[in-house]
Amino acid sequence: MRRVISFACEGETLFGSVDEAPGTTGLLIISGGNEIRCGAHRGMAILAAELALLDYPVFRFDRRGIGDSSGENGGFTSSGADIQAAVAAFRAAAPQVNRIVGFGNCDAATALLLHHGGAFDRLILANPWVAPETDGLPPAAAIRSRYRERMRDPASWVRLLTGGVNFGKLMGGIAKIAQTRSPALSALETKVFAKLAETPNAVIILASGDATALAFADAAARAGYAGNRVEIDTPSHSFARQADKLALRQAILSALQPAAPRSG
Repeated sequence: MRRVISFACEGETLFGSVDEAPGTTGLLIISGGNEIRCGAHRGMAILAAELALLDYPVFRFDRRGIGDSSGENGGFTSSGADIQAAVAAFRAAAPQVNRIVGFGNCDAATALLLHHGGAFDRLILANPWVAPETDGLPPAAAIRSRYRERMRDPASWVRLLTGGVNFGKLMGGIAKIAQTRSPALSALETKVFAKLAETPNAVIILASGDATALAFADAAARAGYAGNRVEIDTPSHSFARQADKLALRQAILSALQPAAPRSG
């Protein structure tokens, strides 16, 4: 059974959806970008219903200024209060839950990591956002990956030799790669990997062909981060294909299980 609830956050009214189930481990989903709580292609609403059928209560919500919720949309960087209010609302709506796992995709994953405040028993972070771009081009790591693919494709050479390639974009991409070879981490990357170092049981899910995921993987290599990672073979940032959805659900189900105790 799904029901809609409202709850307060710093003087504003937020709305959330609870997919009820009897289990004591619950999943709280944070929406990415400016998406409402149902997610891209209703993906998060569908996921919530499927997990509830497996006895996991699921809570989704619209942060301030998004969807049904009042207030100003301050973006993922200012969503800490929203996340904490959602945790409290989830506990009130499902009092049997004694273990909460958080899940977010893209900047929602980054928001969850930066603002979780110790309120979650585990974090599931899909395609975490670490490389804000202001030049209209994909992250350098994604450009490098794309160029490597094209170099192996004979058709790409034909397009290059016959004028079928936009040389302006090509040179812009090459220039960006040349400018971003430095191993230094950006301010956001530094924050993200410092938080990950404090969160050893976080699970990272990456879409193998997604630009945001490629940027994270590149930053992780530069940061020396080798945490718990699951890779799904898809270019879809939102795991839109049916096979992607099944793989994502399985990865989340695995992460919902309590961590095995360390041998001592």
